[in-house]
Amino acid sequence: MTTAPMPDFPSGFRWGVSTSAYQIEGAAGADGRGPSIWDTFAHSPGRIVDGSTGDEACDHYHRYAEDVALLAGLGVSAYRFSIAWPRVQPTGTGAANPAGLGFYERLVDGLLDRGVDPVATLFHWDLPQALEDAGGWLNRGTADRFAEYADLVAARLGDRVKLWITLNEPFIHMSLGHGMGVHAPGRMLLFDAFPVAHHQLLGHGLAVAALRARSTSPVAIANNYSPVRLAGDTDADRAAGVAYDALHNRLFTDPLLGQGYPEVPGLDSALIRAGDLDVIAAPVDVLGVNYYNPTSIRAAEEGSPLPFEIVPLTGYPRTAFDWPVAPDGLRDLLLQLRDRYGDRLPPIQVTESGCAYDDGPDADGRVHDPERIAYLAGHVRAVREAIDAGVEVTGYFVWSLLDNWEWAEGFTKRFGLVHVDYATQRRTPKSSYAWFRDQVVRP
Repeated sequence: MTTAPMPDFPSGFRWGVSTSAYQIEGAAGADGRGPSIWDTFAHSPGRIVDGSTGDEACDHYHRYAEDVALLAGLGVSAYRFSIAWPRVQPTGTGAANPAGLGFYERLVDGLLDRGVDPVATLFHWDLPQALEDAGGWLNRGTADRFAEYADLVAARLGDRVKLWITLNEPFIHMSLGHGMGVHAPGRMLLFDAFPVAHHQLLGHGLAVAALRARSTSPVAIANNYSPVRLAGDTDADRAAGVAYDALHNRLFTDPLLGQGYPEVPGLDSALIRAGDLDVIAAPVDVLGVNYYNPTSIRAAEEGSPLPFEIVPLTGYPRTAFDWPVAPDGLRDLLLQLRDRYGDRLPPIQVTESGCAYDDGPDADGRVHDPERIAYLAGHVRAVREAIDAGVEVTGYFVWSLLDNWEWAEGFTKRFGLVHVDYATQRRTPKSSYAWFRDQVVRP
């Protein structure tokens, strides 16, 4: 499959790929790593679609040099990875585990040796289980523990990490992990999960201060966004769209950019202490935008516990996750952020964008994934359209470098530019890997 030539981008635009620790590292009990909430969740019967765990995942912990070579071959200028909190602090408190920090130091140095900027995410959902046992993100003290952890990591790596990301998708962690119970830690609190939002944001703000004290590198947060598409045109449908937009798109951005919290169900102002909003609004240098698809919303039926109903978005091709492929949603989202926040909005980097398809080796051992190429081509063009419309977008990261362990879906969904045979751990670059290298990155 071929696509039309890809557009040019401004000089210095950052092309990268992303991963997360629990999804690829494996080595769950190696070198003093403590258990996380995802270890506990994955080992609980019935939680994961295929009954698998991240105990081995892609064995990146032992094969990171091979994966760094793949990054170098791809020609990207940056690699976004996450640091496993329980690998650095096995119980979430106290001194750093030297072996854990040593692994990330080897990874960072290996990236720099190959000309790839390390972009480190501090929290990609793998909270140490000991902190969860003490209340997790429902406990305000977890925000303080997060800042202490950020300080430990920055003290060791602050001179080499090129961009810090504090939290990954705090909305998803709150909603799926604490509201609906389908992600770790498996709580089903619905709108009573608001403390998780506030304490994550407070932890972010405290971590920003800790990082700036140890490192001169820029600091960001990576939020998941989903532009709302109304499935009806009644006043009730419009109100439902406003409610969903406030919960998904504004709850973790309005306070970050100094506008306080929007009106959302369950918001408990008693949790917000004097000075909290100032801490949360500590300036960031980059806003990370994770985008996969828009969300179609209509008014909920009477008696529903939610003020909106999510319905299928029609008229678009679909991925193996049954998500609509809607590049126009990314363009619209970037324009919406610019229009909504104006001068408050820092430069944007698209820190995740990708798709799952059921691809595998053919008889010759090659992996062809034309659907992924089409997906990426559309989304890269959408970013160019947003830049042409005046939005300051300075980077784009594909999710993901490798096929990996996809949370509650286990090994059933493949997002990678590189195919992984989980039985042998053999890596095979897909056709999208070569296409992204030759047509987008253009080394």
